[in-house]
Amino acid sequence: MNAVQTYRYLQPSALRTAGLDLQTSGGPAANPRFFSGFLTTPAAAAAGLLAVAEVARTRYHQPVSPASLDPVVTGSRNRLRFESFSGCCGVYARMDVVPAGFDGEVVGHGTTNVDVNPPLREALARVGGIEPLHLAVGPDDLTVSTMEAAVVERKVPLPGRWMRGFAEVHVLTAGFEPRAEVPATEAAAFLRRLPGGSDRSVLWAVPAGRTLRLTSRPAPGAVCLAGAGRLAALRGLLRHARTLRVYGPTVRTGSPAVPSTWELDTGSLRLSLTLSPEPYRGFSGEGAALLALAGDEVIDDAELVGALLSWDPTIDVVALAEAAGLPDDRVRAALAQLGTAGRVGYDVADAGYFHRVMPHDAGRAERDNPRLVGARTLVEQGAVRRDGDHATVRSGDEDYRVRRLPDGGFTCTCRWWATHQGQRGPCKHALAVSMVAEVTA
Repeated sequence: MNAVQTYRYLQPSALRTAGLDLQTSGGPAANPRFFSGFLTTPAAAAAGLLAVAEVARTRYHQPVSPASLDPVVTGSRNRLRFESFSGCCGVYARMDVVPAGFDGEVVGHGTTNVDVNPPLREALARVGGIEPLHLAVGPDDLTVSTMEAAVVERKVPLPGRWMRGFAEVHVLTAGFEPRAEVPATEAAAFLRRLPGGSDRSVLWAVPAGRTLRLTSRPAPGAVCLAGAGRLAALRGLLRHARTLRVYGPTVRTGSPAVPSTWELDTGSLRLSLTLSPEPYRGFSGEGAALLALAGDEVIDDAELVGALLSWDPTIDVVALAEAAGLPDDRVRAALAQLGTAGRVGYDVADAGYFHRVMPHDAGRAERDNPRLVGARTLVEQGAVRRDGDHATVRSGDEDYRVRRLPDGGFTCTCRWWATHQGQRGPCKHALAVSMVAEVTA
């Protein structure tokens, strides 16, 4: 279900004589300007921004007409970040512009939707050579808008799936490790060998010297590549890139499909695509964040930790724990909780969390998750009966047996568990048991 929210732009985004003028829809004040300056590699920056916008308007699973969705931009101290999800929510794209990438100053901070309209995409596609590219995030001067002011009013459908996708992807990528680094020339050859956009097979990439070798089966050190055509958005930046880095969780022989991150680094910016485990699976349904959403004890910690966040490009967990007076593990749990509201993301290149505030209804990730809503209902109905490490949950006319595993996970006798075997997070019965266990602990 989409949440239609109205955003006001002073004028459309455009490529003007003075440079690229990106109009934003909100932040610390209406239509703020938290950055103004030149991008040091204009052609690369234009290609990266086009890639993020292209992902936002593409459905890789069951393609339909292009969507009209605006990427999200965050300015924080010495970093500019542009983020988007594909229309099917199975690809998460992000461009990070690092200090070497801009000649200017992030004079404020904020997170907002950016209007990347068709004329702007056409203008960005024409950027090349050494043409200067000036980026102004928000107009130079702000005035109070009136009915007579030159204001563009735009209704932007913000899918609830995006909010749930942001909640899931930061939990999943926090468990990634670097798996391979490939020079740009080898990366270009590797991407050329990949199957086309309609291929939905699950492949595995194994480091082999200076390149990657594809195989049909998982092995230690391999990285999952599901729906290889979903990496197409990287190709526009290849000629500017130095390296391709690949990140993923630990896999073993016989492992199921898992997500992965593929990142091009130009030295001044990084463009990454994070792929869901299979082309038909959107991040919004992965369930990795459900346990964080279900917790009650961590909510107070999250409020405290959230008040201490200061728009750092990378959050120092140890320093944050000291400031909050909490152990590191409780701070990490609080960050996971904050991530479900879009207030925290995770950067695999920096191996750390970063601060942002999404221009979305922060409570939707919790309210719109059917498993979480169902679990809370079961708890309220007193449907959970615990018996040591086991529990019986009465749901409808059926009783389901839930067992806690030594690693903290759960098994259940319901159809959801039989179908997914824990690969898409806990079922509502296991969530209900975890909620009751936390209350009685």
